[in-house]
Amino acid sequence: MKITFYAHASFRLETPTIVIITDPYTPGRGGSGFKPIDEPADLVLMSSATDRFHSDPSHILGDPTVVNAMDLPRGGDTVRGVHIKPFPTSESLTFDFGRDPDANAMSLFSLGGLRVLHMGDVGHAIDAAHLRDLAGTVDIMLALVGAHATIALDDLDAAIAAIAPKIVIPMHYWSPDGVLAIEPVKTFLSRYPASTVQRIEGSSITIEPGSLPATTQIVVLRESR
Repeated sequence: MKITFYAHASFRLETPTIVIITDPYTPGRGGSGFKPIDEPADLVLMSSATDRFHSDPSHILGDPTVVNAMDLPRGGDTVRGVHIKPFPTSESLTFDFGRDPDANAMSLFSLGGLRVLHMGDVGHAIDAAHLRDLAGTVDIMLALVGAHATIALDDLDAAIAAIAPKIVIPMHYWSPDGVLAIEPVKTFLSRYPASTVQRIEGSSITIEPGSLPATTQIVVLRESR
């Protein structure tokens, strides 16, 4: 499976048979600040349908099936051959958005023989029941590391320890192109031994099931938008 980091919480995950794009943002200075995606997909998976940083598929090309994870049944559903299980959460209960915090969902799905968890936009410690369900079931965790308005880094560390993914790919952190005043990725990385961190020169990485590390490793991709 090839994983490409667009920006914020948006990734492109592709195999020879399907392309999934996660949490597309509203592009431009009036939205997220990031450039349009302008690439085709078969399936767009959003953690909610109400947040311009996570739920605007208008700039994705082709005719993708668009799925709001909040609309999926608790046990999950299979869409275009991909089984997706939602884990309902909400945004920060303490950060002032000037509005009520939105409900959203993390998503667990399998692609290319790998189990991927996208953390959506969770803004608090992950529910203990979710952690029990996810423990040992995640190969790749797309992790919120910007802290402000999303999960605190202490709580994220606890979630990573409990879930024990093989690979953590940071997302949703400060960017000079973005409009949010959140933590840079180095704040998260400083909490882990340098030996567990791999910085990729580009925005993409190909991961095969047989290449997974024995213990959790952090892989940092460059934003491509």
